[in-house]
Amino acid sequence: MNHERILKMKKGKMITGIGLVLILGIGEVLLPGCSSKTQINWQTAKVGRHSMSNAVTATGTVEPVTQVEVGTQVSGIVDKIYVDYNSVVEKGQLIAEMDKVTLQAELESQEAQLANAKAEYEYREKNYRRNKILYEEKLISDTDFETAEYEYLKAKSTYEKSLADIVKVRRNLGYAVITSPIDGVVISREVEEGQTVAAGFETPTLFTIAKDLTEMQVIADVDEADIGQIREGQRVTFEVDAYRNDVFEGKVTQVRLEATVESNVVTYEVVVSAPNPDLKLKPGLTATITIYTLEKENVLTIPPKALKFVPDRALAEADGFTLQPVTVENTALQKTVWVRNGQHLQEKEIQTGTSTASHLEITGGLTEGDEVLLGMEMPGKNAIPMGPQGGGETNPFMPPRPGQKKK
Repeated sequence: MNHERILKMKKGKMITGIGLVLILGIGEVLLPGCSSKTQINWQTAKVGRHSMSNAVTATGTVEPVTQVEVGTQVSGIVDKIYVDYNSVVEKGQLIAEMDKVTLQAELESQEAQLANAKAEYEYREKNYRRNKILYEEKLISDTDFETAEYEYLKAKSTYEKSLADIVKVRRNLGYAVITSPIDGVVISREVEEGQTVAAGFETPTLFTIAKDLTEMQVIADVDEADIGQIREGQRVTFEVDAYRNDVFEGKVTQVRLEATVESNVVTYEVVVSAPNPDLKLKPGLTATITIYTLEKENVLTIPPKALKFVPDRALAEADGFTLQPVTVENTALQKTVWVRNGQHLQEKEIQTGTSTASHLEITGGLTEGDEVLLGMEMPGKNAIPMGPQGGGETNPFMPPRPGQKKK
């Protein structure tokens, strides 16, 4: 009997234990706030000091800073060429000569015309002066005096025209001697000896001379979406395919206002200085440039998404947290973040500076080491959406989350 009684007592205790376990399990599922375990996983970031940078990329062409096209203003045959590609020249140095035979003949003909016009002018001038004296003495008629005056003025005009014509012919003869206008290097030669050039409608280019290849520039095409960030003096790095392991540096020296439209794409030219002391950079190379529009060192920052997060008050309080929101009325310009200190969550108003995709500069309201909230999630659930109202956008046809009032 005692044995059976003992078995019944053990069986009753076992049933009671199982029942308690089931009750506790159901209570934990239905009443998560009653659990002593932390149910919320907080996504946080500490306020720290970082370097901030932002950049714009573009492509461009390496060009000499000063580049002069040398041509000729007279038509004719290129008689002599004294320089070639890559020749180093000085200002005033003879680099080519045009055939002078025709130009010399024109000069001699014009000199003869000038001598004839001068003789005619001097004769008419003397005749006019004699007739003037006779006219004043009433010894010749008005017609004779007027005729002498007319012939004199006509001869004077012809003589002055001949003087102007001979200046032009002498200048053209001078143009047959082509000299370098600057100190530099010949980077292009467009003609050969014996070639005929015509300067009737436009000046033909014979040579292209670059002034100083140790100082180059990159002319880059920047998209209209990025041009608003570009300023003179910003640091630039660029690479060229000819030297894949080298990174060249320069600065923005000019942002040109003229827009270029190609295939409905609007771009603006940006000039970048490119020091070239070792002469690696060649005119015409394609450069891929990076313009640093923002560079700050050792600034206080937080992730930008901290501005968008607002904790779910009901869930946080159910998990034992106390919340202290900003007491002043929110305005459109006010910026706040939530800071965690143990079981206490405090909303703080902050002042911000510049921002990038990963960093937001803090100029006031936070101190280094503060722990700001970025998000919250429940075990086994996705993170609570972040938005200006702590829940992001809500669907009116979906039921609200626990602790959230339906809008």
